[in-house]
Amino acid sequence: MLKLEMVVNDEKINIEVKPNERLLDVLRDRLGLTSVKEGCAEGECGACTVLMNGRAVTSCTVFAMQAREAEIFTVEGLEKNGELDIIQSAFIQSGAIQCGFCTPGMIMSCKALLLLNPNPSDEEIKRAVEGNLCRCTGYQKIINAVQSVVREGATK
Repeated sequence: MLKLEMVVNDEKINIEVKPNERLLDVLRDRLGLTSVKEGCAEGECGACTVLMNGRAVTSCTVFAMQAREAEIFTVEGLEKNGELDIIQSAFIQSGAIQCGFCTPGMIMSCKALLLLNPNPSDEEIKRAVEGNLCRCTGYQKIINAVQSVVREGATK
């Protein structure tokens, strides 16, 4: 077993992990962060997307030890003082939540984009979510949600 120290949703975590344990398994199974979902186990669907040091990563393709001393955020960490993050609210208001399976990964990919670029173009939004699969409908409501955040000018 290896000692892993990281910050998850603003909380310092010290945990022992196996050398081959994935970040997804630590977050979901060991820390109970169920927004992180396994869809493909290959980094193709985006259901397990989290922020690692401000960048969107598929946690199924990251060994837990690669997150050593990293700052990790999941959807559960976006809510502050009982208030949803602006991107979470925008997804709800735009009807972009659909069945909900892909939603946490989509939100985290969009959050990463907005942290890097507070005024993305439609093409940049599409590129940000191209690694996230949604099987319910199209992606237009998701794009609309991000556009509404950009219009409000409150992306942080």
